[in-house]
Amino acid sequence: MKSRRLERNFFMNESVEVAKELIGKILVRVWDDNSVSRYLITKTEAYSGEEDLACHASKGRTARTEVMYDEGGKIYVYLIYGMHWMLNFVTGEKDNPQAVLICGVENISGSGRVGKALKIDKSFYGEDLINSDRIWIEDNNQQFSYNSVRRVGIDYAGDIWKNKLWRFEILL
Repeated sequence: MKSRRLERNFFMNESVEVAKELIGKILVRVWDDNSVSRYLITKTEAYSGEEDLACHASKGRTARTEVMYDEGGKIYVYLIYGMHWMLNFVTGEKDNPQAVLICGVENISGSGRVGKALKIDKSFYGEDLINSDRIWIEDNNQQFSYNSVRRVGIDYAGDIWKNKLWRFEILL
């Protein structure tokens, strides 16, 4: 069955819904030599706006979070530990900052490892998944079951936010 590139309306929904819906979708990466790799998305985490104390937007609008205030479908990347670029997709309406962190793709587990394997860097910040020629998401018309568990590495956000079951992991 042929897959098709996802359009803007897919990313215009709330982050929790998009995070669930991304499970089993195909992340497409075009390399500098024009070769193409396709990866099944296996793990995601949702971050839901300024009220979510685990979300970078909880500190308000900054140069770092500016793209999160754009419409869904843009890429938000940031560097952690000075070495790992984290790949996120902005979701929802303009001025309602939300994003989904890609935590795993087929045979690669961990958001830092995903960024490294996909050669994500600062140049991806603000890129539009809808018309990018080097990264996008496709629907392969398959449904997958998933588990909902707590998000990882956000103990600082307090009990309410660290206990949200907003990490979604595929069941194969």
